[in-house]
Amino acid sequence: MQYRTLGRTGVQVSTLALGAMNFGRIGRTTQDEATAIVDAALDAGVNLIDTADMYGTGDSEEMVGRAVAGRRDDIVLATKATLPMGDGRNHRGSSRRWLVTELDNSLRRLGVDHVDLYQMHRWDPLTSDEETLSALTDLQRAGKIRYFGSSTFPAYRLVQAQWAAREHHLGRYVTEQPGYSALQRAAETHVLPVTEEYGLGVLVWSPLASGWLSGAVRAGRPATTSRAALMPERFDPAVPANRAKLDAVERLAAVADAAGLTMIQLALGFVTAHPAVTSAIIGPRTPEHLHAQLAAADTVLSGDVLDAIDAIVAPGTDLAPEEKFDTPPALLDPALRRRPRPAGPAD
Repeated sequence: MQYRTLGRTGVQVSTLALGAMNFGRIGRTTQDEATAIVDAALDAGVNLIDTADMYGTGDSEEMVGRAVAGRRDDIVLATKATLPMGDGRNHRGSSRRWLVTELDNSLRRLGVDHVDLYQMHRWDPLTSDEETLSALTDLQRAGKIRYFGSSTFPAYRLVQAQWAAREHHLGRYVTEQPGYSALQRAAETHVLPVTEEYGLGVLVWSPLASGWLSGAVRAGRPATTSRAALMPERFDPAVPANRAKLDAVERLAAVADAAGLTMIQLALGFVTAHPAVTSAIIGPRTPEHLHAQLAAADTVLSGDVLDAIDAIVAPGTDLAPEEKFDTPPALLDPALRRRPRPAGPAD
């Protein structure tokens, strides 16, 4: 296992991090399976575990807490908040009111008195940066979190948050968690240059592109990943965007074969080769999935292999735009990009 410094924190973390999204109802992973996955990951040198409050509406945090009991000090423990936790109008977002409440809920589910990294799961357009950073700074001073970070923030929001922290003399985000893979390279255009500029640690989610780069998705046979079962439209070869991805996968598979690598090794080796990336978050659903992914722990791709990947999916190209979840709100809601109509005499 390789290790890198998490941004400018001085904390050393493994280049493969264990993501716990599949623990519980999302991946139907049992507690025994989750504990076996955590045990094997720690034995292999993984020391960063990433979860979130909304994974299984708390299931994942509870299962992680049971799995790490007695070993808390050996783990860099990360969780997230902001996405909805139930139907309550204020049981979501990045307000002080919600973050103070929900962090206590996460600590209770995890069975710990602090987390090492508390991340804002998405940018909350209803809450000011000053409000959020002020709350996070107070929680940090109270000893409930060691550091805080962001997840899937557009590049301009990362810059704005850094400015707000300086302007209001508050703690700042020290990490960002973007989606990034050999099929989803848009982060290279804006997000990763910004993280390098501000010295942010980068924890990449979906480095296997929702299973497209796992080796389980190939031409001429149906996709068998758990994501394919949940979202079949994203794997339907009749969809032009999916045909483009499938073509790229077949060409990437040929590169992997020529280099004597599995698709998983190629995919994880690709994201960890970027100088901005600290760790790739793997999200195994079973111990077998974990071992296949741990085989990439020491994979270092040659320049020729990286050039071959660039020739298939050009730098900055995004073949999986539906997975980004960082689209500016004004592109989704027409009302946000249209001035109100002036009132006329008839009004």
